[in-house]
Amino acid sequence: MRWRGRRESGNVSDRRGFSGRGIAVGGGLIGAVIYVINLLVGGGDLSQITQQVSLNNRELTPQEQAADDERAKFVKVVLAETEDVWHALFREQGKEYAEPTLVLFRDAVESACGNASAAVGPFYCPGDQQVYIDLSFYADLQQKLNVEGDFPMAYVIAHEVGHHVQNLLGISEKMDQLRQQVSEREYNRYSVMLELQADFYAGVWAHHAHQMDTILEQGDIEEALNAANAIGDDRLQKQSQGYIVPDAFTHGTSAQRVYWFKKGFDSGDLKQGDTFNAENL
Repeated sequence: MRWRGRRESGNVSDRRGFSGRGIAVGGGLIGAVIYVINLLVGGGDLSQITQQVSLNNRELTPQEQAADDERAKFVKVVLAETEDVWHALFREQGKEYAEPTLVLFRDAVESACGNASAAVGPFYCPGDQQVYIDLSFYADLQQKLNVEGDFPMAYVIAHEVGHHVQNLLGISEKMDQLRQQVSEREYNRYSVMLELQADFYAGVWAHHAHQMDTILEQGDIEEALNAANAIGDDRLQKQSQGYIVPDAFTHGTSAQRVYWFKKGFDSGDLKQGDTFNAENL
């Protein structure tokens, strides 16, 4: 992705130096990253993390800190690109886009949705309209799931911002209401629809960001599709427990995630992203 030298968003709260080290908060078992990553891309429902994790207090080496800072700059540029695209798309609909804040943290963080450890992965909290990211996630994405390149990192951010768009459009509120009205099995089905729509929005973002700023390099979309394939519920369940439980899906299969991101990228048309009424779900 072409990102160096571009505008960095000012809507970033950097809490990496004081993010709650030394406490134990709800989170997935850190050693079982592949099992946990089914919560990573798509909002990270904190209620699904049930085990307690003692967080790692180890200070970063100078080399690790430099790499972390480089990732932080990348995140700020990608967030700025999402701002430009969504402002334009909302204006086309006669609406005003309210920019989210992105919180960078290390190990653990407090949000309006509760405390979260790094094991939860990137998530969006509708309560404070903020995206939360521990940059160590990107190393896990590469090392544990063999997802290479920088554009998958952009895809993750765009997906979480997609949840913010859903919140602004009132979709998240409807999901909260559904949680009180339907069974867990039925709610999981709606959760899949919500996550796939966020994947679609990430694709729409990539489409328009490239048209506006020529951000894409050869292979970027293939990298994003590889990431979408790697984090499907079916693939992650198979890797973590050896079998698949469709009723427990919350984010969609690998094929579904690839399909909806690609549909968003190919069309760039928000009207084609109604996953809640799609025939193939």
